[in-house]
Formats: sequence, structure tokens, C-alpha cells
Amino acid sequence: MEITFKKNVVVLLSGLTVFCVILLMPLPEGMNESARRMFAIVLLMAIWWVGEGTSIAVTALLPLILFPLLGIMPSKQVASNYANHLIFLFLGGFMIALAIEKWSFHKRLALWIINLIGTDPKRIVLGFMIATAFLSMWISNTASTMMMFPVAMAVVRQIALDASLNGERNTSSQEKITSGLGLVLMLALAYSASIGGVSTPIGTPPNIVFAGLYKKLFPNNHDISFFKWMTLALPVVLVFIPLTWFYLCRVVSPFPLSQLEGGESEIIRKELNELGVMSRAEKIVAFVFCLTAFLWIFRRPIIVGDFVLPGWSGFFEHSEFLHDSTVAMAMGILLLLFPVNGAKGLDLNGKTEWFVLDWRTVQAKTPWGILILFGGGFALAAGFGASGLDQWMSKKLTGVFDWPLWLTVLVICLVVTFLTELTSNTATATMILPILGMAAISANIHPLFYMVPATLAASFAFMLPVATPPNAIVFGSGWISIPKMSQAGLVLNLIGACIVTTATLLLIKVLLIKSL
Repeated sequence: MEITFKKNVVVLLSGLTVFCVILLMPLPEGMNESARRMFAIVLLMAIWWVGEGTSIAVTALLPLILFPLLGIMPSKQVASNYANHLIFLFLGGFMIALAIEKWSFHKRLALWIINLIGTDPKRIVLGFMIATAFLSMWISNTASTMMMFPVAMAVVRQIALDASLNGERNTSSQEKITSGLGLVLMLALAYSASIGGVSTPIGTPPNIVFAGLYKKLFPNNHDISFFKWMTLALPVVLVFIPLTWFYLCRVVSPFPLSQLEGGESEIIRKELNELGVMSRAEKIVAFVFCLTAFLWIFRRPIIVGDFVLPGWSGFFEHSEFLHDSTVAMAMGILLLLFPVNGAKGLDLNGKTEWFVLDWRTVQAKTPWGILILFGGGFALAAGFGASGLDQWMSKKLTGVFDWPLWLTVLVICLVVTFLTELTSNTATATMILPILGMAAISANIHPLFYMVPATLAASFAFMLPVATPPNAIVFGSGWISIPKMSQAGLVLNLIGACIVTTATLLLIKVLLIKSL
């Protein structure tokens, strides 16, 4: 505890020192005083975020104080960034996720998927990966990993008890299974949770950060809809999940998983039986979940060649007033108002629940700090434009990325990936996306070519337990050592960077730029 306190003090003082030095140093050529002050704030926040000198939410609140004090923006303009509509997209999506978790619909859905894929060892690894990735599209990767974690551990332990290697049941064979299948399945959970989260705008916080910063930095560009993001990100997931599964089962596993036989199918059936029939609340949650996905995907027209499928927002007089956040909040509020079983209510863990979702649950479990972090990131983006720092950086970055586009994108992916191994992916995205946006403009390249791969790469850090919450959760199983995770994760970091680079070059121009 004392070491942590000293480290925090060092980080805080380092940030303040750099802040003061930038304010006192001679004005760089071509930079105005407002841009210099903004640059000092950016470095202060970057150091505090990367070094984790204090909570990332506390650092995100600094613009509310420093922007007005240093004459960059008035308080009321700064504060409006903390109520950006994309913050409510995340809040509404999280409310839906809380309702799904509250009534265990996510667990039933995951077990259905696993049972459908099959229950021999290799297939069960794939089933867990598909289920976890799908859940992470709609709920946090932390929640999806936590939900699947005990089921996965039970499967491994049951196989260890039932297995007979070389015709002999013994302790060493059980240890071999936990260190083999246990290692593979734990890594599969963590990695698929991170990979699946990039599929949708609400799947992981960096996606929300990107959407907000892109619109703030380039207000004349059209925003990217829920459907358009999925057309780019979902193919990445559909390629990456099978590659990860093949790599884990064939390369990382210390022995062929086909050697194993056990009672994993009985465990899955037992888990499903314990859930019983779907309750009324689960059915309501399932309906709202499907309706929300439908409304998000089909809000704006979908154009495929000469065929145009009209979006439902076009039926309203002011369709431009409707956003994905409108849908998210409408569905979230609907869950708070929808009776779960009329005047009778439903029993949940010995307590009668009257509504599908209650505000007490929302208040207790919503990651308010992340919402504040979003606001801080959007405030930074606004400060870049208001101070003129964006124009100065664009001029100074001219020529920095004179490499071929494919090499530039690959380097961006690698830098962001390995930086995220040591820092919060949300903080990393918040810091680096405005810089990449300005660099793209200075290189006469559409900013999506730099910002989108950085956003995706921020979720693809697989080497260290501290890199992502899913990594930390599965590391707690005791079946994974840091060297094993690092060795497996290093290869996937590189594969992920290559997949994202390829997707960027092949899909962005076709799927996003031409249709925006």
C-alpha cells in the first residue's frame, strides 16, 4: 500500500511539473498562447492517465476546472461535453445489460450456444468463445467473462475427474488436464470477450470514445451509425475468433484436446436444468433486447448496391433528431417502467421484484466513472479545436506519416496494442485518437484510416493480466502463468494488428467513406 501511495505521488507530481514547464517555456513557433495552455493540459492528463496517479475519472474532470481558468473555453461549454448523447447511448445500453444479467438471460443464452456448438473438448472451447464474444457485443466484457468463468472452471474440473489418460486415473493426469484444457479455456474466455466487444458501438468503451471524438473533431463529417460500425468491426471478429480458437487448441495447448473425454455435456445440461423454464421477466428482457438491436441496426437507410432499405427514422418528420442514444434510453426507461408480473411481482433471490429493472440496481452497478471519462475525452476534443491546438499539430505532423498507408496503419495498431498492455484502453483511446485524427488530416488522408484501427487495436491487448479485466479474471483461476499468457498473447497481438490493418485497407473506403 505504501509503495502504491508513493508511486501515485510521483505520477501526480510529474504531471504537475510537466504542466508548469510547458506553461513557462518559450512559445513554440506557430503556436498561440491558448494552444500552448491546451497542450499543457493534454500532457498533464496523459501522464496522470498512463501512470494511474489517481482515478481516471478524477483526471477526466480536470477540463471543467482548467479550461475556464486558462481561458480556453467557458464552463458551460465544457460541461456540455459531459452530457454528450453518446454517453447516454452507453448508459442506455448498460441499463439493458443490467436487466439481462438481473434475470440471468445472458447465462441461458450462453449455455444454449455452447450446447448447440457441441461438447467435445475442442468444440466446447469454441462454444465458450462464441458465447462470450456474442455476450460482449451487448454487455461489458468484464460481466461476460465473470458469468462464463465459473461454468468453464466446472467443466474443466469435471473432465479432470472423469478423464483416464493411458487407461489410468491419477492425480498427475488431472493436473495435466487443468494445466492444458484449463489454460486453453481460460485464455479463450478472456480473449473472446475482448474480441467480441469491438463488434458494436456499445460493446467496449473505446468504441464510444471514438464515436464522440470523431464527431467533435470533424463536425462536418457524418457520424457512423450502429449498422455502419458493425459492417466494419463484425468481419474482424468473425475472422479473429476462429483464428484464436485454432491457435489456442493447436499451438498453445500442451497436448491434443482430442485425447480428453469427460462429462462436460452433463454439466451444461445440469446448468440449463437449474435455470428452469424461461420466466416472464426473461421473456420481456429477451424481447426488449431483440427490439433494441433491430432499432439500432435499421435506424438509418441500408444501401446495398442499387437497393435501398429505408430506415425507420425516416417515418418521423425530424429524422435527424433521432440517434442510437434515443433508442438506448427509450429501451432502458421502458425496462424501468415495465411491470414484471402485474400486481403479483416475481420472486428473485427471495425478494419480490415489481419491475423488470429498478433504479437501485442502475445506481449501484453503472460505471459512472467511465461515463465521466467519456465526458473528459469529449471535452479534450473540443479543447483541441477551441484553442487552435489541432491546427498547430496538423502542421507539425506533416511528413510524420510519409510511409505507405499499410505500414502506417500497422504501426498504429502495434503501438496502441502494446501501450494498452500497460494502461486503460479507454484512456489510451482518449489520448491518442485526437492526435491521429490531426495526423491524418496533415497527411491528406481520411481520419477514419487512422482512428478506426487505433480504436479496434485498443481492445486487442492479450499479453498481461493487467491489460484488460477479462485477462485479470481468468488469471485468478491459477491455471495460467504470466509467461504462458505473455507467450500466447504476443502472437495474438501481432495477428490482431495484421487483421485490423487488412480490414482497414479493404473495408473502410468501401463500407464507411463512400456511404457517409
